Amino acid sequence: MGTLNTIRERIRRKGLRSTLASAWRRYVFDHRELLWMERDLHSPVPPHRLRPYAPLRMESISAHNVRAFARHFGDRVQTMRELAAEGHTGLMFLDEHGDAVAFIWGSVRHYHDRHYYGCWFPVGPGEFFEFGGELIRKYWGTRLSVDLQLALWEAMAAQGCSKVVDVCEQRNIPALKLHLRMGYQEQGRILHVYRLFGHWKCFRESHYRDSRLAPLRKREVASSTATAA
Repeated sequence: MGTLNTIRERIRRKGLRSTLASAWRRYVFDHRELLWMERDLHSPVPPHRLRPYAPLRMESISAHNVRAFARHFGDRVQTMRELAAEGHTGLMFLDEHGDAVAFIWGSVRHYHDRHYYGCWFPVGPGEFFEFGGELIRKYWGTRLSVDLQLALWEAMAAQGCSKVVDVCEQRNIPALKLHLRMGYQEQGRILHVYRLFGHWKCFRESHYRDSRLAPLRKREVASSTATAA
């Protein structure tokens, strides 16, 4: 009965079509398109209208301080420990209670994402791969989303990097908007991730010429113009 009640509640909140689509992607077939993005570490970030936030303390993530994730990211504590042990560069922002409210990672070598997508992300000379950036809901829409990345860029520049590369899911509109806000450019490459019956995965890469983000960029400009008026 518990499972049936959960399904009924999900249908009530999201509708039957959305619930069936989610179940299909999770248990039968899922296809994700990851757009490759890049940016140099020296160009200034475009102006934004994000809200300020109360002061936070920044720390490098190590295998010895990952308990700070327990309150807001309890299911990620072991993952944070493993990433730190593998030598990747991680930063977290802590509130007045010592709890992590945001984090982000960077890798200067080819990154094997065994915790989520299950594939390799190659890193070229002078580049680093940015991944895992996340904030708790309280800080959505604040300048922390920018400061978090700028802090990592500074740390990676100190390691000799001059460019950041990452991937962003085509259907993750908030993340795509954040990339536009930060001045990222498309590489014209897509990593396709296929998952069958929730278990088997395969990958392929394709290329494109026309911008995938042009429509979104036009809407952002139109919204900014309307706000200014």
